[in-house]
This record gives sequence, structure tokens and C-alpha cells, in this order.
Amino acid sequence: MAGKTLARWGIVFSLALWVGAEQAYAALPQLDQPQWSALTPEQKAILAPLAKEWNEMDAFRRKKWLGIAQRYPTMSPDEQVSMQRNMKQWARLAPEERKAAREKYKTLKKVTPEERQTVRRKWEEYSALPQEERDRLKKEAPRRQPPPKTPTKPPKATPRTEAGPGPKLQRSPLSPLKPPQSTLVPKPRKPAPPASKD
Repeated sequence: MAGKTLARWGIVFSLALWVGAEQAYAALPQLDQPQWSALTPEQKAILAPLAKEWNEMDAFRRKKWLGIAQRYPTMSPDEQVSMQRNMKQWARLAPEERKAAREKYKTLKKVTPEERQTVRRKWEEYSALPQEERDRLKKEAPRRQPPPKTPTKPPKATPRTEAGPGPKLQRSPLSPLKPPQSTLVPKPRKPAPPASKD
């Protein structure tokens, strides 16, 4: 009798946990972000430079751009023009260039506000240049050499397990951690000839 009551309470408790877990999961923000066709006309107008690649973006990137689109109406006209220009430039970048830009951005977040302001000012000056001038500067810029690759250790020699010129080795059947044992049987020594008595 006590066993059945305990089992019933166990079932009730399990169901309560399951329902609670389902409700908690439903309350979590979903990572899926809308496809291009599901965006509002205002969002499409703001994010137009990203239209071609929108559906291939991961959810995190879409969410970031949607956040920018939400803040866009509160930006000054100059900021809006700058944002549109930056989106167009971003859309033209190759994947490896985008990765490099993200890394550079992470680095910039670590610098002091004064240094950041200097970089921002230089970027604005560069962005104001005509495209031909920017292309010329890119060509003249010194190419950065990639950092030297760290030398890799040569692979460790593995014990021989095949027949060949050397002795055949095999692992101990008792432990794979034991060193290989030679299968050669030592030859018995011949007894020394008796010393002659002269």
C-alpha cells in the first residue's frame, strides 16, 4: 500500500517537473530570427544592403542587425548615412575579410577611449576620401606578413607491429599501457667447453 502511494507521488512529481520544464523552455527567447520575407517594410529599407545574404546569416548576426535597424530611426541623419555606407561596405566584404574586421573590432574594444577616438577620426577621414583615392592607398599600404607558424613537434615514433627487418613487437595482452614486448625467444647459451687439463 505504501509502495503504491509512493509511486503515485513519484508520477505526480515527475509530471509537475515536466510541465514546469516545458513552461520554462517556452519562456526562453528563441534564437530563430525572421527570414528576409518576414521583415517589415521599414526593416527591409534600412537593411537593404544585406538583402542578398540575409537568409544565409546565422541567427546571432540577424539579431544584431535587427537591433541596429531598431535604433536606426533615433540616429542623426549623418549617423544614418554612415550606417548605410558601412552596411554596403560590409556586404561587399569576403568572409575572410569580415572575420579580420571582427577581430580588429575586438582589439579596438580593448584600447583606451582616447586611442579609440583617434582611430575613429582617422576612419572618418579615410571614409570621406573618394573611392579612387582609397584604392590607391590600399595598393600603397605595406602588406603585413602573416606571423610565422609555430614549429610542430615531429610525431613520436610508434613501436613496430609488423614483420620486417627488426624484431616483431606486440602489446602485452594484460594492459595496453605496458610497453611492447619482443616476441623473440632468447637462445639458450651453449655450455662452455670443459677446460682442458694439461
